[in-house]
Amino acid sequence: MSQYYFPHGSRLPFFGSASLFVLMAGAAATLNGASAGGWMLGAGFLLLCTLFLLWFGQIIHENQAGLYNDQVGRSFRMGMMWFIFSEVMFFAAFFGALFYARQLSVPWLGGGGEKAVTGLLWPGFEASWPSNGPGALSPREDGTYEIIPAFGLPAVNTMLLLTSGLTLTIAHHALKEGHRTMLKIFLALTFLLGFTFLGVQAHEYGEAYTVHGLQLGTGIYGSTFFMLTGFHGLHVTVGAIMLVVIWLRCMKGHFTPRQHFAFEAVAWYWHFVDVVWLGLFIFVYWL
Repeated sequence: MSQYYFPHGSRLPFFGSASLFVLMAGAAATLNGASAGGWMLGAGFLLLCTLFLLWFGQIIHENQAGLYNDQVGRSFRMGMMWFIFSEVMFFAAFFGALFYARQLSVPWLGGGGEKAVTGLLWPGFEASWPSNGPGALSPREDGTYEIIPAFGLPAVNTMLLLTSGLTLTIAHHALKEGHRTMLKIFLALTFLLGFTFLGVQAHEYGEAYTVHGLQLGTGIYGSTFFMLTGFHGLHVTVGAIMLVVIWLRCMKGHFTPRQHFAFEAVAWYWHFVDVVWLGLFIFVYWL
């Protein structure tokens, strides 16, 4: 039976628990309007980033020291698979909320379907999507807002992410074939495309708030739009940072054509982010 690596004692799990507590307390305080909520939330994010830096740095050091064997590698793979599965369920919940609101709740409020509630809530409510809720919730004086056209900035971002998936695949094949220069170039292109995506999305959000009158509080449409695209943007941010770390490790020669699971794990995550965006583009922007 193969030997398994048992990690030494570490205070990082306790540090992580404290970081998450500060983060969640700060989020709760911010949502309830507490004056110190923003500071606590920022401190929580800073502590969480410090945790990731210390913990992953320790794992990289142990891996480079040759402390891990094939059994540890299999456990890492299973852990990454379950993590991505949990992310799939996370986004499935938000897509489910979008489906429920669009296909069920709005028609019911308009008097259609088995659970029609005509005249019970808001007289004159129009059962159409996108919905602005029971009243004019837009910041505009006339209470109207505009949706983000699919074949504008969202289409540009779709091309950026699809291209990044291609460059990452090329980089992966270059790593397996020992082409180090091609690996470094195409991996760098991948995270540059990711950060460009985030820049375009930030510009889109600015236009949504200032030009289109679309905000987080603009009815159920505004809520679902910003929750889905916002959390996806957060995942792109995390994925792009992970790609930068992997690129730096490639620059140091950490990976071989046969031993490069960290690269594969980040690639799995990035392709997952690409697939989620395709769903967003189709069901949030287009249809």
